[in-house]
Amino acid sequence: MKILAVDDSRIVRRLVGAAAAVIGAECGEAEEGHAALQLLEADPHGYSLVCLDWTMPGMDGITLLRTLRADPRWKALPVLMLTAVADHESVLAAIKAGATAYMTKPFNETDLQAKMLDCLGLGFD
Repeated sequence: MKILAVDDSRIVRRLVGAAAAVIGAECGEAEEGHAALQLLEADPHGYSLVCLDWTMPGMDGITLLRTLRADPRWKALPVLMLTAVADHESVLAAIKAGATAYMTKPFNETDLQAKMLDCLGLGFD
């Protein structure tokens, strides 16, 4: 299982990678949406989850989310918005655009692991 961390912050990408490792997943990294699309194109069915920041240079997170949902290859790929953007309108916009879940920064690793498992359908009720 592979998780793609898309964030312009190296620290956040590393934190996502550490959380992925704990749940038994590998982690790919991209600094913005265009780079993430290149990784997905290179391995269209290789990722099980995308952890996506909203605010990034180049292609931002909401644009990448809409791009993923418009493509049949990634229409059902779980996307966890992991961002500091926390206003109600943005959360609703992301959910309407097809985000599987929304989590705000700062976060702790345990909560991130639980949210990842939930997005993957592996969470515990």
